[in-house]
Amino acid sequence: MADIEIAAALPAAEPADAGDCFTLGMIYSSGAGVAVDLVQAHMWFNIAAMRGHVDGARLRREIAEQMSDSEIGLAQRAARDWLKSHPQEPVPVAVVAIRVAA
Repeated sequence: MADIEIAAALPAAEPADAGDCFTLGMIYSSGAGVAVDLVQAHMWFNIAAMRGHVDGARLRREIAEQMSDSEIGLAQRAARDWLKSHPQEPVPVAVVAIRVAA
């Protein structure tokens, strides 16, 4: 029965945006349906912050205060690896036409 509860707490798909990454950080940092895992929490808060989530960096710092240097290193490597395998789509830039008088 515990397997069902754990599976229900985690999102079914890969996180789609910074908000989903932040939610995963909250799940792992609080132990909501999973064992508390500060390395995973730091990783997801780090990714959320890098993708623009306002509170991601703050909570990443708070989690880091409870972690050893080696745990922080593991979380940073995991975040870097995840970001490499899940590149963010570039935001389309509006094209602005400029007329130049001849």
